[in-house]
Amino acid sequence: YTEAWDADKKSIHVMPDTPDILLAKANAANVSHKLYVKAWEEAKKKGYDMRADAIPIKTAKASRDIASDYKYKETHEKEKGHYIGCPSAKEDPKLAWAARAMALQNDRLYKKAYNDSKTQIHIPVDAMSVQAAKECQTLVSDIDYRQYLHQWTCLPDQNDVIHARQAYDLQSDNVYKSDLEWLRGIGWLTEGSVDVVKAKKAQELLNDRLYRTRPEQLKFTSITDSPDVVLAKTNAMQLSDV
Repeated sequence: YTEAWDADKKSIHVMPDTPDILLAKANAANVSHKLYVKAWEEAKKKGYDMRADAIPIKTAKASRDIASDYKYKETHEKEKGHYIGCPSAKEDPKLAWAARAMALQNDRLYKKAYNDSKTQIHIPVDAMSVQAAKECQTLVSDIDYRQYLHQWTCLPDQNDVIHARQAYDLQSDNVYKSDLEWLRGIGWLTEGSVDVVKAKKAQELLNDRLYRTRPEQLKFTSITDSPDVVLAKTNAMQLSDV
């Protein structure tokens, strides 16, 4: 009587379309890394198609030809030696124009007449312009304008001297940083710094354990009074050896 039940207990068969199996398959697909990167891997296998007549390729070739020194000087190299028919360089219009432009741009030739006429000017010593220049030079002279501090005699208890010392102390870097001398040599822990907090936040954002919920963490409660559970209990009581 119990031989069939004993044989059936050893062979367990679960229908593939039960809710538990479907839920397990869905959770396995969610946590599968292979399925997660499947689209990316397939896109990488396809590669890319870059034809020779593509617009970026043509643009790069045109830019290379424009920037090429050889292409830039190609016309000049072809025209070398083609200037035939002028008996001398002075009769060549282009060479004559270049020589004229060089002469106009030459600073020595531009100032030659001025340098020759500088030694031919005679100015009286008591001329008005000379006297005015001397007075202007005296006014703008740095020697007469500047009075050095050691030439002055000041009492140490004068108000302006005391005020100047206070201003120097306020502007002094040593006095400005004197309240931070007690921090010199003190160790500092990086815990709580901006970089450490930023790294922790980035780690939390990239943490796969916090990003996905594991299937074993999902709460599942079986219904005890469902028809299949009641039928199983009844069959078990009927087939029980006891």
